[in-house]
Amino acid sequence: MDAILELCDISKDYPNQKALDRVSLAIPRGAFFSLLGPSGCGKTTTLRLVAGFEQPTSGEVRLNGSTINHLKPYQRNVSTVFQNYALFPHLSVQDNIEFGLRRRGGANIAARVGQMLDLLKLTGKERRRPSEISGGERQRVALARSLVLAPDVLLLDEPLSALDPDLRKQVRAELKSIQRRVGVTFLFVTHDQEEALSLSDQIAVMNRGQVEQIGMPEEIYLHPRTRFVASFLGRMNWIDGAGVRPEALRISREAAGNGLCCHPATVMGSVFLGNCVHVEARLASGETLVAEVPRLDARFATGEQVHICWRPSDEMRFPGEPP
Repeated sequence: MDAILELCDISKDYPNQKALDRVSLAIPRGAFFSLLGPSGCGKTTTLRLVAGFEQPTSGEVRLNGSTINHLKPYQRNVSTVFQNYALFPHLSVQDNIEFGLRRRGGANIAARVGQMLDLLKLTGKERRRPSEISGGERQRVALARSLVLAPDVLLLDEPLSALDPDLRKQVRAELKSIQRRVGVTFLFVTHDQEEALSLSDQIAVMNRGQVEQIGMPEEIYLHPRTRFVASFLGRMNWIDGAGVRPEALRISREAAGNGLCCHPATVMGSVFLGNCVHVEARLASGETLVAEVPRLDARFATGEQVHICWRPSDEMRFPGEPP
């Protein structure tokens, strides 16, 4: 697929830190591409290098095949939605959306802004100020202000982190729908695994300034290449050096056959999660596991003796990595 944005062997050094270490990415045109990783892994630095707010120590940033390292932020056809949205509090919704367009100049400003108001479901809120609209609406204003500039790539730096959990899920669905409708390439930074898995066409998992794996969400979750990726993309049980996801474990009162791996265990407790229950159990070897079981199958008492079973094919092993 045609790559609209490429990072070629990018490194970024600070006086006491190597923020990025030879990072290479090729982001397909029209994709929803996420950079996922813990705080300090280099994902926001990567975004700032693309935006032009920072310069790489070495390597090239290419947009539409052309190197843009030398270009100022305003000379790059990319736009950024910041974590705090960075709206002008004294300007109305419409004036915030128009701001970048008016600085650039050009015709049909009113029509383009009207299209964005309609697309982002902000019609009727034009004269309100940011303090007079909800958090979700402020996020949509920030999106509209960036999208109205028709960027080649929209950069989003943890744009959902300021929202409460229920609103985050609602806005997450809206964000995916908007990206599909406008067709603009999104480069989305998040530390939230669920966000990345639910939104992305592709994910780059970052750790300590490097990219550990790039792939589609299902591929990265089911076939992680490193122990870090396996652990970061969801809860993981480690048994004799092998990783097994909680949903792959089965609990029974009798040892199962049929080629399953089974170990006797003691139930230590459980956590009710609505649609499922996480049952914590300890193996005779001392390892503690968490099994995800359906709510109606979760009648296991603390202290009860059970068997924990799984299929060998559900094990994830990473030869050469420390346990």
